[in-house]
Amino acid sequence: MLVIESWVINDDSPVTVSSEMVPEVLRSRIDDGQLETWLTSSSGRSLAFVTNTERAMVMLLEDAGDPGEHAVDPGAQGSSGGFVLCNGHDDEYPDEDTVPIREAFRLVQHIVGTGSWPTDARRVVDR
Repeated sequence: MLVIESWVINDDSPVTVSSEMVPEVLRSRIDDGQLETWLTSSSGRSLAFVTNTERAMVMLLEDAGDPGEHAVDPGAQGSSGGFVLCNGHDDEYPDEDTVPIREAFRLVQHIVGTGSWPTDARRVVDR
């Protein structure tokens, strides 16, 4: 029997976030100025979404000490700033280590719905 994880937003209510809700929830948080979102699964994994509203860093971690894996955009040139973390720190990332925001929504939605990256997702394992 296949059991899919459930996911909740770390700093929000303990309400489970379904895959269908992901784009709406992330857009709402961005509209409220919350550019960093961490989701935690029922199995203890963490999924990070940090955006500057145009591009996003998407990371999946197996546990607290895991360096994880993150989505990439091979061949993207330059870097982008404006990735404001919850602690107020304003990060800049190479564009090849982030993806366009629509792609980030798709990746997070798929991971929340299935527990894994889409088969066509480009990512780097940092372990």
